[in-house]
Amino acid sequence: MPQGKASFQLYSLGTPNGIKAAIILEELGIDYDAHVINIMTGDQFTSGFVSVNPNSKIPAAVDKEVLNDKGEPLKLFESGSIMLYLADKHKRFIPSDAAHRAEVLNWLFWQMAGQGPMAGNFGHFMVYAPDDKVEARNYGVSRYGMETQRLLSVLDLHLKGRMWMVGEEYTIADMAIFPWVNQLRTGYKHKSGIGAAEFLSVESYGNVIAWANRIAERPAVQRGLTVCTGGKAKPWLEAKV
Repeated sequence: MPQGKASFQLYSLGTPNGIKAAIILEELGIDYDAHVINIMTGDQFTSGFVSVNPNSKIPAAVDKEVLNDKGEPLKLFESGSIMLYLADKHKRFIPSDAAHRAEVLNWLFWQMAGQGPMAGNFGHFMVYAPDDKVEARNYGVSRYGMETQRLLSVLDLHLKGRMWMVGEEYTIADMAIFPWVNQLRTGYKHKSGIGAAEFLSVESYGNVIAWANRIAERPAVQRGLTVCTGGKAKPWLEAKV
């Protein structure tokens, strides 16, 4: 596995889950090295990457400042775990009181268990399902599309009258949810030209769009959107409504 000089090493790609980890690193302003793991060519299955994440998914990370019980640098995987670890370690972007912390974790786990998997499955059937599997594709798009819309409705209702997901502070809950909204707004385009934004009527969720626009204006988020993408930002800012 490649190693840079910084104490924190990120192994990732510019997917929504990868961007989540990049955003908190940029928001914290800590020194880190980012290494591209190309999941289309199988980098995630190499022995080096598996030694960091045995589940072969991005993102993964190594914190050389902290040692595990074997005396080795701490290895981290799962985007939510990485975000929570960094927030706790640096005591930023997560409330210190138990009640507000629990609310942040409610939405972090909501994103990990619901929003990400449902939107990701929708995108798979929308973009990658074989052309000769029309019935399966239509079922997948309908099933996961309806659930993704339901989750957007849950989010939109929650954000009514709110600046951020929890209380008056921008937290890891906001950072975790934003990249998947960004993906639905700008990505998952079928070869016919129809994208997720049109299919799911993403613009109709006004509270979500207003909240996401506020996040997209943050300089650290703009930098995070370029990490492990070859320098090409994910285009939320180009698609603002």
